[in-house]
Amino acid sequence: MASVNKVIIVGNLGRDPETRYMPNGDAVTNIAVATTESWKDKNTGEKKELTEWHRITFYRKLAEIAGQYLKKGSQIYVEGRLQTRKWTDKDGVERYTTEIIADTMQMLGSRQGMGGGAPMDDEYGSSAPAPRQSAGGGNAGAARGAPQQRPAPNFSDMDDDIPF
Repeated sequence: MASVNKVIIVGNLGRDPETRYMPNGDAVTNIAVATTESWKDKNTGEKKELTEWHRITFYRKLAEIAGQYLKKGSQIYVEGRLQTRKWTDKDGVERYTTEIIADTMQMLGSRQGMGGGAPMDDEYGSSAPAPRQSAGGGNAGAARGAPQQRPAPNFSDMDDDIPF
C-alpha cells in the first residue's frame, strides 16, 4: 500500500531563523512558523482563535537562503515532510521532536527593504503559450495575424541578489 508524507504550511515566522553549519559545511536553518485558525463559537457567538506552532528545518542551499532572507514576522509557504527524531536532554531523559523537513519554500507578502516599489508588467511570468512557428515557412502565421511585439520589462531597479 502506498503512503504519503506531505506537509504544506502557510504562516508567519515567530522568531528570526537560526542557522548552523554541520561539520561537512552544509547549512541547517531552523524556524518556528505560526498558523492561526479562527472561527465563531456556535454557542456563545464569540470569535475564537487557535494558533499552532510548527518547527521547520531547512538543509543545504535552501537553509542558506532561509537564513539570509527570512526574519521574524515574514510570511512564507513551505512544503515538506514530517519527521520525528529521538534525542537525549541534558538530564539523560529521552525526548522526541516532530518537525517539518522543508523541500520547498516561497516567501510571501511584501518585499520590505528589498528596493521594490516599481510596478511590474501584468503579463510577466504568465502561463500563456508562446506563438508557434511554422516549419514549412508558409503563411500559417499570417492567417492568425503577426504576434504583437511588446517592450521588454525594465528590471534595472531590481538590484537585489535573491537566488530564486
